[in-house]
Amino acid sequence: MQTPKIQFLGAAGTVTGSRFLLSHGKTKVLVDCGLFQGLKELRLRNWKPLPIDAAEVDAVILTHAHLDHCGYIPRLVKEGFRGKIYATKYTTKLADIILRDSARIQEEDARYAAKEGFSKHNPPAPLYTEQDAALALQHFKPEAFHERIRVAEDTYVTFYPAGHILGAAFVEVEFFGKRLLFTGDMGRDEHPLLRQPDQIPSGKYDAIVTESTYGDREHVAETSNFEDVINQTIKRGGSVLIPAFAVDRTEVILVRLRELIEQGKIPQVPIFADSPMALRALAHYRDAIDGNSPEIRDEIVAEWAGRDPFDPGTLSELMTVEQSKSINKPTSPCIIISASGMATGGRVVHHLKEMLPNQLHSVILVGFQAIGTRGRRLIEGEEQVKMHGQMIDVKAQIEQINSFSVHADADEMIGWLAVASEAPKRIFVVHGEAGAADIFADRIKGDLNWDAIAPGDGEAFDL
Repeated sequence: MQTPKIQFLGAAGTVTGSRFLLSHGKTKVLVDCGLFQGLKELRLRNWKPLPIDAAEVDAVILTHAHLDHCGYIPRLVKEGFRGKIYATKYTTKLADIILRDSARIQEEDARYAAKEGFSKHNPPAPLYTEQDAALALQHFKPEAFHERIRVAEDTYVTFYPAGHILGAAFVEVEFFGKRLLFTGDMGRDEHPLLRQPDQIPSGKYDAIVTESTYGDREHVAETSNFEDVINQTIKRGGSVLIPAFAVDRTEVILVRLRELIEQGKIPQVPIFADSPMALRALAHYRDAIDGNSPEIRDEIVAEWAGRDPFDPGTLSELMTVEQSKSINKPTSPCIIISASGMATGGRVVHHLKEMLPNQLHSVILVGFQAIGTRGRRLIEGEEQVKMHGQMIDVKAQIEQINSFSVHADADEMIGWLAVASEAPKRIFVVHGEAGAADIFADRIKGDLNWDAIAPGDGEAFDL
């Protein structure tokens, strides 16, 4: 008799590329289908074929819409996947934005590389096109939280709010008699808009697959204060550039800036939200607030339904390329929020190219910066960074502010896991940089006395 298996096709030994394959007989279900990001050796893995035929995958279960969890889906469809992609309502809506934007950026980058001649590929090609993304989106099937649904033979899934970004879920999967839990990315109790994550459902799990993004650390008190950096920069006549993930981080930053302006803690300077993807995502957050979504905190709905919690009166939303170019070299103090959050692509790269050589300006990095990303290199103090084939001097003030993180840290993850009514038979620790997953696995063993392991890339286990 065959035993159900789980294989780790991504996010094992790295914090990107989440892909977990459940298989039993001819049934194959993929939990998350993300892009690898960061180091070139990781990005190159996006071009390698999966160790299975995409056409044999029956269904994809998607925890949330961040690119490292959903960004490979168009490629999967391009390679022959014909099943359904199960996700929550707002994950489906946000994935529509993110996947189209990902495809557009890849096509633009390929064209730019061809024009400038700095790619080793001839001709440069995108991993997938906007047409591929549009086709992939036809496979999405939105589902409600807390409802058990059948997704494949003897396979059922239930989504629970994870409090990470709008639509984000941790998922319970029943697979041929085995009960599994995938955390996806877990949020924090302090999110200014979203409710805190649900507790783990009671009962025994055959396996839990947990993230460990911050598995080797805790969120510590800031050495630099967000408003202090802004005030210092404005005082010397400079502008602040905030590379921010288009989904959720931009919303959280805008809420905080509004609060600081209303409290008189920073001047009422122009704020530019410069990312079409972020602005489309912002519309969904506004819709969730106005529609009293069960994901939104009660006090937010009570105070802000029908009003805009993101605009202090100085917000300009830049949709066109011309509008974006107009702020490349700011001549008077302003705050620019632009994607991507790790400064790996998108409009923020053009702003960085113009602003980094100017010591009047500041760049505030407000999210996790994976190894190999431009954001990580800035944090590590590199004096030059490469952009569009050129080495750019770094003279602007560089600061990292971790208080905006929407990832649970090690203590918060342990606290969340500890409320489980029973210890799982085994817990797999994934989605952490090299070392972080192993450290968190040891922490689970020591604090919870659970059987924990950090699997290697490609490893498979009987359930």
